Amino acid sequence: MRFDISGKKILFGVSGGIAAYKALEIISLLKKSGAEVKVIMTKAACEFVSPLSFQTISQNMVARDMFEEPKAWEVRHISLASWADVAVVAPATANICGKLATGIADDMLSTTLMACKAPKIIAPAMNTAMYENPIVQKNIRILKDLGMEFVEPESGILACGDVGKGRLASVEDIYEKICQVLLFSKKDFIGKKVVVTAGGTIEKIDPVRYITNHSSGKMGVAIARAAYYRGADVTLVCGNCSAEIPKNIDTIKVESARDMYDAVMTASEDADIIIKAAAVADYRPETAAENKIKKGKMESISLASNPDILAELGEKYSGKKKLVGFCMETENLEKNAYQKLKKKGLDLIAANSLNEDGAGFKGDTNIITLIDKSGECQKTDLKDKFEIANIILDKVKEI
Repeated sequence: MRFDISGKKILFGVSGGIAAYKALEIISLLKKSGAEVKVIMTKAACEFVSPLSFQTISQNMVARDMFEEPKAWEVRHISLASWADVAVVAPATANICGKLATGIADDMLSTTLMACKAPKIIAPAMNTAMYENPIVQKNIRILKDLGMEFVEPESGILACGDVGKGRLASVEDIYEKICQVLLFSKKDFIGKKVVVTAGGTIEKIDPVRYITNHSSGKMGVAIARAAYYRGADVTLVCGNCSAEIPKNIDTIKVESARDMYDAVMTASEDADIIIKAAAVADYRPETAAENKIKKGKMESISLASNPDILAELGEKYSGKKKLVGFCMETENLEKNAYQKLKKKGLDLIAANSLNEDGAGFKGDTNIITLIDKSGECQKTDLKDKFEIANIILDKVKEI
């Protein structure tokens, strides 16, 4: 997923590790997203990647030496520290984590970070034994307690040949964390438990065939992501879905409507807000064949009704929890949506029209009409589904 971070100022620290080359790709993504990036490299980092590479990618001079002659009159580490909207260290070695945790400022990077009041993001990368060392773990806890954000390292084969935790997090994960900190500093859903459903359900006919729909799950996943960024404790119940699911969100994968019913009812017990964006099949085959049905042997299929998850949530929780539903219509959009809201006991419904270009299934954009209990309608323009997700959450917050 790509974000618009135009005009944001990112101070990017690179410390000495083999993963330093990955920082080039992160900075490239940040630049393509509109940010301005200034890089500080430690002396050890310069042994792994040339400063010229970072200078070329960032389109700014790279700071390395505390005592190099400045290009303009300024105390450089102070001017860089006050310039930044966010400070990032990736990769962050055990050495730089230790310096930050104990207040040591003896080079350009540590000195600048010590003077910087902007939010800080640390992406550790080191050998597993180093990462698991109690002193390193203590330093990481200190930094977390001080409010620094961490992008946890991954497990896998390390540069030294060992296998374990310590490999730098993916470029995408670090990029996403930076954008999250820049764009969602206001955590207005902290303390709220949000359950979101996404994707289509699959109802088996036989081991080969099934009934489903065109849902990609992108709208539901966007809502889950936005709620998580805004501080909520999110559970995503996800059916058949082509959207990329964020790693940090608690996700329950399901297949059929009955599977989704069981998962949603359990997850909703302690929820404050339930947002049903999944496209749940209304019907299923009465029986699913154990073996593939041969051609010519399936002239008709007997169907049975699936549980109406939204209706049961409304019956159980209307007035007790905030309930948000979705509907897809081809005619009488507002009338049909409002009738569904009243019938199911919802607080809010997001209505889609399949007649509008860029709305509905599969795409990355959407147009919705939000209708609340009073019948008030709010129609959006064509927007990215992540933007639509935040509009929905804004309305949930309002009600």
